[in-house]
Amino acid sequence: MNQEVKALITLLDDPSLEVYSPVEDKLLSSGIDAIPELEKAWETTLDEQLQGRIETIIQKIQFNFTKNNFNNWLETGAVNLLEGAFLVSQFQYPEITYKEIDDHIERITKDVWLEINNNLTALEKVKILNYILFELHKYNRNTLNYYSPQNSFINQVIESKKGNPISLAIIYSVVANRLGMPVYGVNLPKNFILAYVDEYRDYQKNIKQDDILFYINPYNKGAVLGKKEIDYFLKHQKIEPDTNYYIPCSHEDIILRVINNLILAYNKLGHTDKVARLQELSKLFK
Repeated sequence: MNQEVKALITLLDDPSLEVYSPVEDKLLSSGIDAIPELEKAWETTLDEQLQGRIETIIQKIQFNFTKNNFNNWLETGAVNLLEGAFLVSQFQYPEITYKEIDDHIERITKDVWLEINNNLTALEKVKILNYILFELHKYNRNTLNYYSPQNSFINQVIESKKGNPISLAIIYSVVANRLGMPVYGVNLPKNFILAYVDEYRDYQKNIKQDDILFYINPYNKGAVLGKKEIDYFLKHQKIEPDTNYYIPCSHEDIILRVINNLILAYNKLGHTDKVARLQELSKLFK
């Protein structure tokens, strides 16, 4: 593989597109394994055109890799919400690993686990989780840069300890689920909250509004809400009430909303190339 990739790279500076195009296609088909040799070639040349071509190929390979991973995640049932959030981050930060993200979430989970037990009520468990996440680990809302793309990349949220409603909700929900707490995302417009479902209900079956004990707002340090607060919020925002604004949504819905947030953010910044690739990812969600 390495020798073939090296041979192909030597042809990348050919001025003829008839030569370059099939070489690019072959390198793209080599996939992620071709990147180390491409990076070496980039570092050892002063030819700006060649460097540009190498950068383009690397970006295409990385995007194809992320797209394939998204496809696999969706086709296998989108079971792991954290993996979906990781794949969104991988779009912008291809060098990160799932283990880095998972290890951090596991540290938070262990801190909460040490403080809770099965004798506690749902509200008592939430109170402890809130303390560990927002006081001990210092997670908070990013009010200064609310529309920043960084709020949608979970590795950046973990690093800065600041996020938007949906990124904080993902971290909160994943930690809660690992502790056996049935806390799931609710796709509320202009916000994103969580529902604490009655523990005797099976999340895989249809959850009705009556099955929800209360709601949680991670963007406000885990404040507990009732249905009336959601009613008031929708009325204040002049949004017509809908059943879907009160019940848990799927992992696919959550990650698609993260991608759509990124599309809006990069549109504002004028990054049309990123917008186009993110739109391509969004089309995977049927």
